[in-house]
Amino acid sequence: MSELETRPAPAAPASLARNVTATSWYIAVSIVTFLVGAIAMWGLWMLVRPGLEPVAVTVFVAASALTVGSAVALLIRYRGDGDLGDLDRPARWRRFLSWPVVAGLVGSIALGIAAASALLGAASFATVLCLVRWGPGLRWRGVILVEVILAALWFAERPRYEIPEIGGSFAVMFAVFGGMLPLMIALSLWSWDVVLELNRARATEARLAATQERLRLAAELHDLQGHHLQVIALQLELAERMLARDPDAAADQIRLARSSVDEARAGTRELAGRFRGVPLPDELANAADLLRAAGLRVSLDVTAEAADAPADTLGPVVRECTTNVLKHGGGVWAELSLRRDRGFWHLGVANDPGAVSTLGRGAGLEGIAHRVGAGGGDVQTHRGPDRFAVTVSVPAVPAVPGAPGREGGASGRNGAAIPARSATFTAPRPADEGMPR
Repeated sequence: MSELETRPAPAAPASLARNVTATSWYIAVSIVTFLVGAIAMWGLWMLVRPGLEPVAVTVFVAASALTVGSAVALLIRYRGDGDLGDLDRPARWRRFLSWPVVAGLVGSIALGIAAASALLGAASFATVLCLVRWGPGLRWRGVILVEVILAALWFAERPRYEIPEIGGSFAVMFAVFGGMLPLMIALSLWSWDVVLELNRARATEARLAATQERLRLAAELHDLQGHHLQVIALQLELAERMLARDPDAAADQIRLARSSVDEARAGTRELAGRFRGVPLPDELANAADLLRAAGLRVSLDVTAEAADAPADTLGPVVRECTTNVLKHGGGVWAELSLRRDRGFWHLGVANDPGAVSTLGRGAGLEGIAHRVGAGGGDVQTHRGPDRFAVTVSVPAVPAVPGAPGREGGASGRNGAAIPARSATFTAPRPADEGMPR
């Protein structure tokens, strides 16, 4: 069963995937902004403090760049490690001896020396350590200990933050931007972990839903086939025993066994049809969800009577067109539409081709034309500089096979005949297990 034929929650997974990315960027930018703001406060304090030395300013700027750069590198690594299991992550000693942590340590020490503030150096290095992925509960224990140390340093250095020349004090700002810096970073990372956990839960839920559906199908198939096979085995065994003394009765049992085989085949076809027969509105909604999960802006315009459309003919066309857009489109938007006009159903799929698009150059359209032509419909394509559109028209009442004008395929681009050709559809799978649909 294809991915498009199993439809979990309609739009929530796709929107959740987009929210995970947006939230990750927001938290990462917030952390870097808060760190830069804290360092900028000390830079302002150095500028207004009397006796400023140019060498200290140079060291301060270089150390600031080194510390912020190490924080950015650790944030990138933190996001990547969030998609790994505990067994796949590097050993903890390797995390702490990695170059971003060492660079952060050097930068923090240089910041403290340049600004003549142990509080700044300790707060910066504590921030760098916070950005390393710790084990469960270890980060918060370390943050509590660090906050106690930073509070002691703030009280010890508080008189130095008074600047009589300007009649002001930086004590409150340093308490917020220095003493509270590791705590703010830890809270932001906790929020980030929650978002990543929700994303993993979404992927797990999708996998479990697919597994449960397969188990349900397997259970129904087992019950169906097990019953018929048991009956067939008993009928054949009875026929074997009666064959010598009553050939006519044995023949009756063989005929009954053959009838049971036909019933089993019919039941299997019915079961398979029940699992494959997805209404066309659901097919279109699944396709829209999958395209949105891939990052495209999707417009879906479906008539209210879409449930009456021939899903057996148009459903595979929807899946094939969706595959083509994902694999060969390269654009940023897509449009799906279904309407009924003058006894025909018209399915439209359009998108912007993109700079590297290969739409319209493969065998997918030939397969669509073959499938639609067999049902008495036709296919029209249009390629423009910023739009590629496929319009499939099929009669509302199925055409009689072999009707004039419908043999061998359907019309393609500019009305040219597309030769009939069988095609096998392979449903696309999400890139991140979310890739959500």
